[in-house]
Amino acid sequence: MLPTLNGRLQTRLLVLGAVGFLVALLITPLLPTGSLSLGQAYRVTLSVLLATILVGLLWELLYHFLQQFRWEKDWPTMFGLLTVVNEGLLIWVLLRGTTVIVPPQLRPSATAFVIQFAITWLLFWILVNGPIRLVFHRWRYNGGRFL
Repeated sequence: MLPTLNGRLQTRLLVLGAVGFLVALLITPLLPTGSLSLGQAYRVTLSVLLATILVGLLWELLYHFLQQFRWEKDWPTMFGLLTVVNEGLLIWVLLRGTTVIVPPQLRPSATAFVIQFAITWLLFWILVNGPIRLVFHRWRYNGGRFL
């Protein structure tokens, strides 16, 4: 069964939140954050994660609209992986263009952002396309919904 819009929103929120939080906890001390203290670095990585989750929920609405023009009403798996490019670029533009996500003095370097975003997104994509289907048997048959 194909994931429904509600299922994709729940999956993105729960899995990306859990995976992203663990990734942020583990890699933040290793990121090239320059003169930021460890507390500031965690604030930045968790802010980027929160922005990624919230903007991702809006992306899902756009993806759902675009999928309605496809015969299968779904994307090939590789499209799901390639969305890292447009989502990453949008988050980067939001990071650089506004002070809503993080203040200017706490903005991450491009290297730190790419490392965090790429690792988080790759783990999210791998989990959603593999192990989650084994662990949560009903997830697949409930249109990707957890609740």
